[in-house]
Amino acid sequence: MAGRKLGVIGGSGLYAVDGLQDAEWQSVDTPWGAPSDQVCCGTLGGLEIVFLPRHGRGHVHSPSDVPYRANIDALKRLGVTDVISVSACGSFREEMAPGDFVIVDQFIDRTVARDTSFFGTGCVAHVSMAHPVCAALGTVCADAARAAGVTVHEAGTYLAMEGPQFSTLAESTLYRDQWGCSVIGMTNMPEAKLAREAELCYASVAMVTDYDCWHPAHDAVEVTDILRVLTGNADAARRMITGLPTLLGPDRAPCPQGCDTALEHALITAPGARDPALIKKLDAVAGRVLVGPADRTG
Repeated sequence: MAGRKLGVIGGSGLYAVDGLQDAEWQSVDTPWGAPSDQVCCGTLGGLEIVFLPRHGRGHVHSPSDVPYRANIDALKRLGVTDVISVSACGSFREEMAPGDFVIVDQFIDRTVARDTSFFGTGCVAHVSMAHPVCAALGTVCADAARAAGVTVHEAGTYLAMEGPQFSTLAESTLYRDQWGCSVIGMTNMPEAKLAREAELCYASVAMVTDYDCWHPAHDAVEVTDILRVLTGNADAARRMITGLPTLLGPDRAPCPQGCDTALEHALITAPGARDPALIKKLDAVAGRVLVGPADRTG
């Protein structure tokens, strides 16, 4: 078995992890620019942890401006094997109430203004997103959240919107009634796609803050209301994270879903036709499959 290193991406309200031993904030350089912030490296219950605040400490990055490629590359570059994404969301379902956690299992991506792939002209790759999260890692998150006293829903479709504005009533009704979505947020895409391209197991824990604007008793989303719930959700998320090392353990078997081999047959561009400059940028993300002499030279 290989060693496990857990990456935690903290969303709105979650800017630190409690109890990290030998915690140290450090800068990481990536070919895709700087991550959202420094990363905090330490150990928790014997498990190596790398924590990255998605919006930066002080919440300085808008959802559209988060450097998603740099964030995922930085985690991969540091040896992270598994990523847990924690994020605030609105709910389209009465039973998914503010304060509940939803273990997302599907996405609908409505973002339009973000870099969505590490690959492109000079090295084309197509990874499968049919099952966009790691089911095994999601189950562990559900168990840890329940142990932390949180009401957990083990499946749900996350509608990723561009933002930063919240939905119109027409949009909210469409996503809920016709598209069958469960929750709505602004940050899990392209994050989940990039994690798959980087061959990282990825689980999304969506923390419900509000009912968006579809609910007749909650017909408008106010930031002041969300902030009140965010504090409690962040406390619960920290308790959940504290319970993860015992459930995960320091050793890691190959992913039964194949998240860690997602690039095995994904590269389409012939080795001799690949752009050397792009190949160099992919050293951390795709280094496992870029191993032949032709790959190293382009």
